[in-house]
Amino acid sequence: MKIKVGFGFDVHQLKENHPFIMGGVKLEHHAGAFGHSDADVLLHAICDALLGAANMRDIGYHFSNTDNRWKGISSMILLQEVVKLIGEKGFSIGNIDAMICLEAPKINPHIPAMKKNIAEAISISEDDISIKATTNEQMGFIGRQEGVVAYAVCLIEKY
Repeated sequence: MKIKVGFGFDVHQLKENHPFIMGGVKLEHHAGAFGHSDADVLLHAICDALLGAANMRDIGYHFSNTDNRWKGISSMILLQEVVKLIGEKGFSIGNIDAMICLEAPKINPHIPAMKKNIAEAISISEDDISIKATTNEQMGFIGRQEGVVAYAVCLIEKY
């Protein structure tokens, strides 16, 4: 068996009166993450971690923000495509560990739904997905609620 580890990072700015999607869950908030797709930073970080572990470059390489096919698309679809891509190289997911950093809204009440969405979308156990949240203690662009960041690591396996 071969195991590989990957790391992912994503950041998006927050815009007033824009939908806020995180882990496939719509969060109630006055501002939401803005981007070419639905700007789900959690799923983008996970995609990059998986692609990196499989040595397949990054999410922007596979789903360019200049390609209208991906405009407004659900990041759940991007995640499913990434899992297909790593599967074509013979890899399966061992586990995912992610961290979201933002001041508001509070993420903890939504973590079970996020884990359920991700597990169902990519056919892994919720027990193999860890999602955590923290603030930036009101410092920097995150503290000023101008943006949101997510980090993810994953382990993939090839038998």
